[in-house]
Amino acid sequence: MASLLSVTANSLSFPSTPFKGNIKTLMPKPPSSLCVPLKVQHRNKPPQLTVLNQAASASASATVGSGPVTNVRFRLNNLGPQPGSRKRGKRKGRGIAAGQGNSCGFGMRGQKSRSGPGVRKGFEGGQMPLYRRIPKLRGIAGGMHAGLPKYVPVNLKDIEAAGFLEGDEVSLETLKKKGLINPSGRERKLPLKILGDGELSKKLNFKARAFSTSAKEKLEAAGCTLTVLPGRKKWVKPSVAKNLARAEEYFAKKRAAAAASDSTSA
Repeated sequence: MASLLSVTANSLSFPSTPFKGNIKTLMPKPPSSLCVPLKVQHRNKPPQLTVLNQAASASASATVGSGPVTNVRFRLNNLGPQPGSRKRGKRKGRGIAAGQGNSCGFGMRGQKSRSGPGVRKGFEGGQMPLYRRIPKLRGIAGGMHAGLPKYVPVNLKDIEAAGFLEGDEVSLETLKKKGLINPSGRERKLPLKILGDGELSKKLNFKARAFSTSAKEKLEAAGCTLTVLPGRKKWVKPSVAKNLARAEEYFAKKRAAAAASDSTSA
């Protein structure tokens, strides 16, 4: 019986079908007992470069893969931020699932919760803002150019204590050498002005841009020589300079005529 079944099974033939593959491949295969995940490494991908900045070493050390590599030049294919140096910005207003809640920290209503540029800095809804409510200060404290210093002031008592000898010259350079003044910043371009606080017992030669009234009286009484240095002329347009020169010539003629009339009358 078994031999008869084997003969009939071998002699059976399946009818012709349009399927041209192997029927055995369609049979279910038993699962493998061990599945090992494999990591595929792309060799054409550029390696990741990390440059470590060490102050103790003269040259930076670079790490490519696992082994250290030195003298690696920066190229367009290895430029990039360091890991962890850049973070993604919060995408607000993208729904409750974005992680910031329903209103995303903008509140329920108002101009600041709407899209757009919002309000400018210092704006308080139309009322008088704080920077206009506070009292204003005069001079440089209030931001005015008129309050800036125009001279480097020095008093007579400081000049007396500086140790100048009889007949010495007192100017901006000699005061710097004595250590009496040490201008810095904007004050380095300012001229010298002598003030009258204190007394002077020596005859000195002063060269400064300006003298206060009390200082001028004290120095002339002490027999000092005063030299007023000319200042830098302010630039004016040529037409204005021409008019100023014409006015100066006119008033000079008037003064000369008045002096001549006084001399003839006397």
